Amino acid sequence: MSGRRPWMVGTDPAGQGGIAAVVGVYAQQGWLARQRVRYLVSHRAGSVLGRVLLFPWALAQLLAALLAGRVSLLHAHVASYGSFARKSLLLALARGFGVPTVFHLHGGHFQKFYAASPAWRQRWIRHTLRRSNRVLALSEAWREALLSIVPEARVSVLANPVAFPPPAPERPAVPGRVLFLGRADRSKGVFDLLTALGQARAQLPRLHLHVGGDGDLEAVRAAVAREGLDAAVTLLGWVRGAAKERELAEAEIFVLPSYDEGLPMAMLEAMARGKAVLATPVGGIPQALRDGVDGLLVAPGQPPRLAEALLRLGGDAPLRAALGASAIERVRAGYATDTVLAELDRIYSEVLR
Repeated sequence: MSGRRPWMVGTDPAGQGGIAAVVGVYAQQGWLARQRVRYLVSHRAGSVLGRVLLFPWALAQLLAALLAGRVSLLHAHVASYGSFARKSLLLALARGFGVPTVFHLHGGHFQKFYAASPAWRQRWIRHTLRRSNRVLALSEAWREALLSIVPEARVSVLANPVAFPPPAPERPAVPGRVLFLGRADRSKGVFDLLTALGQARAQLPRLHLHVGGDGDLEAVRAAVAREGLDAAVTLLGWVRGAAKERELAEAEIFVLPSYDEGLPMAMLEAMARGKAVLATPVGGIPQALRDGVDGLLVAPGQPPRLAEALLRLGGDAPLRAALGASAIERVRAGYATDTVLAELDRIYSEVLR
């Protein structure tokens, strides 16, 4: 049927978070247009009423397209909790019409979500994974985690794609500038980072942290005050576009001390820009960033170790340069848009065969 085309469902690409960033790269690189993908928004930030009404509207649009025979494949970008509930229903609807489905997991909390779920929801999670024509994991570690839940699931690894910045006049890094991009909450390690910053500044007082992200910023402000860091921390709110490029350019060090992750886009973007990256070995991070080669890894929940790593990077310009140069090549080899989108082309061809 000539009107049949792939449908993709996820959060609003104009919004915040990793899924929006990934889909944004798909769109900017022309992949959505080339594959004739119809993107269906199932969630966006806004009023409670708007969020409540959006999902039934998305469900109605998909149902109408399925009834008209216009959907060749449904590709859902999924996290945990409400995201899983919404997408699993849409995937089940597509399967009811005989349409192949792709379950694309992004959420770093999925194992905890599964373990904490009641028995009925665990059965539904396993059913959804088992019945999907393809499950996409962001790293080999996440592939193994999903197979531990459903050994017979058809899981492939698809990394997040990273677009390299266009050529532009070089903006020098600001001495001592440390950058955090992400949701500013406990799971991302932002409070550990503030504690570590206070410890590190006792020896390297020029360190100054820029926090770019949403979350409980009032709690972050309170922690900044408790640590006596008012003059050493700048809260930016969510940054995107030219503002984010400026922050990445001016940073000497990028830090993401998360407790759980899929494969953070902000970290990959920092690596692609040659930044010295300090992160934790969780989710897909250690597959992307080799400790001591492309960046530094510190166990989560260890502010003293984090402070030591900040001091090491902050006081050693040649080390920052070496890690940044290796990080660029690491991203170019495995996470560049051409490589990742070619793999996604191959997966679509297999699923639609």
